Formats: sequence, structure tokens, C-alpha cells
Amino acid sequence: MSLDKDTVARIARLARLKVPEEELAPLAGELSGILAWIEQLNEVDTSNVAPLASVSDVTLPMREDKVTDGGIAARVLANAPGGAVYVDPSDKNAGGFFTVPKVVE
Repeated sequence: MSLDKDTVARIARLARLKVPEEELAPLAGELSGILAWIEQLNEVDTSNVAPLASVSDVTLPMREDKVTDGGIAARVLANAPGGAVYVDPSDKNAGGFFTVPKVVE
């Protein structure tokens, strides 16, 4: 595919690029070369090539998919900031959460 100066000027305008008039002809040649190279790639037979999600053949370690609380609620709640009050997770009424001062009036 060969591009002319008008097509390159239109592409530059659509890409919001300011290309001086004297650079349009050389740029058209460079872009035409790139498109010719891409057309060569289209000629390669890839029918027996499996699609890739990654170039490295590594599988991620999997864990059992089960819902847990993490088992560290007391340690997490111990990180309460200065204005927050730690509520013991064994307190069934509070449920093991942070209580914080009211911010919005």
C-alpha cells in the first residue's frame, strides 16, 4: 500500500500532529515502507500456530477457592489509627470492626 502526501497530511491532522509541508513526502515514503513490511507479515502462514497469552510457559500457582476471613482479624484490627477504637472480634455485638469518630456533620 502506498501513501501520498495528502493521505499523510490527513493522518497527521487526525492524530493532532503538526507536520510541516516539506516533511510530508519523506514521511509518506517511510509510512509506505512500514505498511509494505506489514503486508509481508500477512503472507506468513500461521494456521498451525496456537495463540499466545504470554511468551513464557509458566502457570500460576493455584489455591483452593474457598471463602475465609483470613484468620487474622485480631491482627488487622490491632492496626487501628489513633482516632479509632479497637473492638474485640470476640464481642458478638460489635462484630470485630473499627469504630471511628464521626467525620461529616
